Amino acid sequence: MNKLVNSIREAIVLSGLKDGMTVSFHHHLRNGDYVLNMVMEEISNLGIKDLTVNASSLFDVHTPLITHIENNVVTGVGADYISANLGRAFSKGILARPIEFRTHGGRPSDIASGKTPIDVAFIAAPTADAMGNCSGKYGKSACGSLGYAYADAMFAKKTVVITDNLVPYPMQDWSISEDYIDYVVSVDAIGDPKGIVSGTTRITRDPVGLVMASHAAKVIEASGLLKDGFSFQTGAGGASLAAAKFLKDIMLQKGIVGSFGLGGITGYMVDMLKAGCFRNLMDVQCFDLTAVESIKSDPRHKEISAMQYASPNSKSAAVDSLDVVILGATEIDTDFNVNVHTDSNGYIMGGSGGHSDTAAGSKLSMIIAPMFRARLPIVTDRVTCISTPGKDIDVLVTQGGIAVNPKNKELKERLLKAKLPIIDISELKEKTEQITGKPQTLPKGDKVVAEVIGREGDVLDRIYNVL
Repeated sequence: MNKLVNSIREAIVLSGLKDGMTVSFHHHLRNGDYVLNMVMEEISNLGIKDLTVNASSLFDVHTPLITHIENNVVTGVGADYISANLGRAFSKGILARPIEFRTHGGRPSDIASGKTPIDVAFIAAPTADAMGNCSGKYGKSACGSLGYAYADAMFAKKTVVITDNLVPYPMQDWSISEDYIDYVVSVDAIGDPKGIVSGTTRITRDPVGLVMASHAAKVIEASGLLKDGFSFQTGAGGASLAAAKFLKDIMLQKGIVGSFGLGGITGYMVDMLKAGCFRNLMDVQCFDLTAVESIKSDPRHKEISAMQYASPNSKSAAVDSLDVVILGATEIDTDFNVNVHTDSNGYIMGGSGGHSDTAAGSKLSMIIAPMFRARLPIVTDRVTCISTPGKDIDVLVTQGGIAVNPKNKELKERLLKAKLPIIDISELKEKTEQITGKPQTLPKGDKVVAEVIGREGDVLDRIYNVL
């Protein structure tokens, strides 16, 4: 059997891709990805139309997708996250059908169940052999974990591996195995690994951010959850990383050894592993090159699929064993609903990713956000878009105080006992508006440009076109 074909074009033809079908992509190369654009260019050249693109996430590097939408090559999009450049175009209503935003757990769940079937999946693999065994840990384009690609490879009708490092069969230490793969293509380059770096991936030096981070670590310390066996996830933003640094200091001082760090892994989480703060890391995507090196060399740093990470329909998911997660927000309202899909003007510039998965699964879900950005208050009467329902959020940490969701009375009592600066979220809103003024309500159009689908498959909100 020969799975190795001469070109992406040949693989597309052999896959039987036709008008109206669905193709899928994963995002582990993030802003360094070449594969989506290469594949879509060949699809366009073949004259195939009316496709749905199901991508775990879309980044600015994928802006050529706009041309394919304008030419009716693509008429539908599903994603867990969409960056700002693409988001602004989508917010103007260029797509024929609304975007379907899912979570990092909801997407593989719907793929596995057949709710969102994939006709052809394209796997960007930094290393592969001729039968399709592949890994993201090795090669010139190494990106680390391939966690979001597992469901695509396993459940697509046809799966194509595209690699720039073809090695003899069988390769060692593969992630996705050959029994899911139909065709293999070797190309010169699948991407630029430097582009996988997300956000700042550096601890903030901003005094406001450091105040918030210090408060966040003290909230965790006072919560009663910080003890041996503790599990933790945080993002790649500067304040979140600073909170992890403060938490590391507390854990080392008290001799606490946690069970695992989870999610998209950064070098700072790797530092915590090496320092003995955790026994393991469970990694669905690497956020920087330090994490890429760690997952390759340290057996305690484990690759997991998006299904194991957060799927509500898996037999178990790691987020449901999570003690604490630190998350961000564009907006949060007085009912603790959180928006991470749009900016305050209604333009798409993000997505839930694992936000609502981890908020639902963890024992303590914490939002870190400044009181205002660009003189727009973080706390509002009603968020522009509900990304994560307020029932799943426990606490908001700002430089102006810590607001606890009224549902969590025990946490509030613990934080008061620890003499932390507790404030009612409505008072925090008023306090912020004394600085910024009350923002105007912006008009929106009547065309639905996106549906925000929650972890369990329910529509949480709809995003309308920006006028």
